[in-house]
Amino acid sequence: MSFLDKFMIRYKTTEEIEIMREAAQIVSRTLGLIAKHVVPGKTPKELDRMAEDYIRSQNAIPGFLGLYGCPSTLLISVNDQVVHGLPTERPFQEGDIVSVDCGSLYKGYYGDHAYTFEVGEVKPEIKKLLEVTKECLYLGIEQCTIANRIEDIGWAIQNHAESHGYGVVRELVGHGLGKSLHEEPQVPNYGRRGRGKKIQNGLTIAIEPMINMGTEQVKTLDDKWTVVTADGKPSAHFEHNIAVIDGKPEILSTFDYVYEALKI
Repeated sequence: MSFLDKFMIRYKTTEEIEIMREAAQIVSRTLGLIAKHVVPGKTPKELDRMAEDYIRSQNAIPGFLGLYGCPSTLLISVNDQVVHGLPTERPFQEGDIVSVDCGSLYKGYYGDHAYTFEVGEVKPEIKKLLEVTKECLYLGIEQCTIANRIEDIGWAIQNHAESHGYGVVRELVGHGLGKSLHEEPQVPNYGRRGRGKKIQNGLTIAIEPMINMGTEQVKTLDDKWTVVTADGKPSAHFEHNIAVIDGKPEILSTFDYVYEALKI
């Protein structure tokens, strides 16, 4: 691969998109499987083992495990942890929020998406953060048409989050997806309308708003993985995989398995 190849967007064929849809659905089913277990007393490590076993049972490979030195199948981020939390033996507690990010590698293509769960009863202001962050995700997806450019996605996310007084993380972004977990283009959760690369058919990306209750500032812990909010306030994270087909966004992943498990 040449230096310039690293910065090229790799548009996918219909056949490639169908493989990516299955890779994404494997992740969707994994999130649905563990949804019932994000409860007080369960530990992130337990979820991690469950997820690895399930992904392998689907003739897929855990997408994160070993990549960039990642030691786990899931990245599990609790409360003020924004993303990239490593699974621990600390049990979940009533009132926690838990972002579970999961990847699969299926027939050479990646699926990668995330959901933030409530553990028991959470405070109303935290529930609102989750609702708005999920709204940000779908507002960003709506912008993913061939009439628009990449920063239109971030503009929609930023505008909605900041209208509620929340901080939009700058240091971490969504991304292209395909034979590599992280491809071009970068997909920030902030931006200016009409800026960035033009969206075209065959684009496959992960859109993943990371929205903080307080400041947008974050820091990385000594484990070199876990990213937390600088002010210790909660953060929410939702992620879907999108393909642009016939000029419009199509969501390859789904939260339906989570909703079914949680009966919501």
